[in-house]
Amino acid sequence: MDIQNTQSQMRKGVLEFCILSVISQGEVYPSDIVDKMKAANLNILEGTLYPLLTRLKNAGYLSYRWVESNSGPPRKYFVMTDEGHAFYDALESTWKELADAVHALTQPSETIEQLESEENQTSL
Repeated sequence: MDIQNTQSQMRKGVLEFCILSVISQGEVYPSDIVDKMKAANLNILEGTLYPLLTRLKNAGYLSYRWVESNSGPPRKYFVMTDEGHAFYDALESTWKELADAVHALTQPSETIEQLESEENQTSL
């Protein structure tokens, strides 16, 4: 098996969630998304980002507005819609469940039974 292919697939699996996470913090220009992703060591090309933004907009999760620029063409700034926030909240919940499950399976000192016990104690 090719490790780079597996790593790439893992990154692709969380890409949409990460992009929505950036946009959930406020209105953003696509190059700002690229910069934040790079800063987090999740490199993304604009050729990957723009189709994803369009798909999310067409699904009703994002809207945008045009802003005139002094140094070139107008810029498109994206913001999350109410439906987008609900979608993001669902993804965030799924991410937390998945991260907890992966953590439980990859930490030899913790067993699933210990984590279930801790979860049951916090829900009481």
